[in-house]
Amino acid sequence: MYTRKTMQKNQRIIFYILILIAGASWIALNTDKTGASTAGRIPAPQAGFTAPDFTLMTPDGESYTLSNLRGQAVLVNLWATWCPPCRAEMPAIEKMYQEYKDQGFVVLAIDMTYQDDPFAVVPFVKEFNLTFPILLEETGDVASAYQLRSLPSSFFINRNGIISEVVIGGPMSEALLRTRIEEILK
Repeated sequence: MYTRKTMQKNQRIIFYILILIAGASWIALNTDKTGASTAGRIPAPQAGFTAPDFTLMTPDGESYTLSNLRGQAVLVNLWATWCPPCRAEMPAIEKMYQEYKDQGFVVLAIDMTYQDDPFAVVPFVKEFNLTFPILLEETGDVASAYQLRSLPSSFFINRNGIISEVVIGGPMSEALLRTRIEEILK
C-alpha cells in the first residue's frame, strides 16, 4: 500500500528523470554533429589549429603579418642568438629555404629579442648568411601566444594557416625539415 511519503518519493524520482531527459535532449539537439563549429579556426599553438597571428618588424623596419602569408607554407621558428641548438639548425633552415622558397615556402625566424641581446641579431644573421626574414619579438606577446617553453620552437604552418606540426627543441636536421616542409607545401 502506498503511503503519502512513498508517493512523494516516486514523484521526485519521476521529476528528476524528466529533467535528465530534457537536458539530454537539449544537448543532443544542439550539438554540432559535423565537427565544423571551429574547424581549426581557433588560434592555438598546436597541430590542427590556426596559428596565432602576429605582426613583427625586421631589424630594418620591414613589417610582417603572419595572416598576410595565407596561401604560402610558413615555418615560424622561435630562437635566440645565445641558444646553441638555434645556432646549429640555422644552416639547415637556410638551405631548405633556398630549396623551397620558389614553391611558396616562407621562413619567419623570430628572435626572442625581449630575452636576447638586440645588438647580436644582425651579426648573427651575417654570420650564417641568412636570407629569410628575421623578426624581432620585443614584448613577449608572440612567445606567450605560442606558449613558448623552450628554444628553439618551430611551427610548420600549411597554406590555410593551420599548424601542421610543432617541433620543440632542436637542432632540426635537413631530413626532418624536408619532410615537414613538403607536407605543408601540399
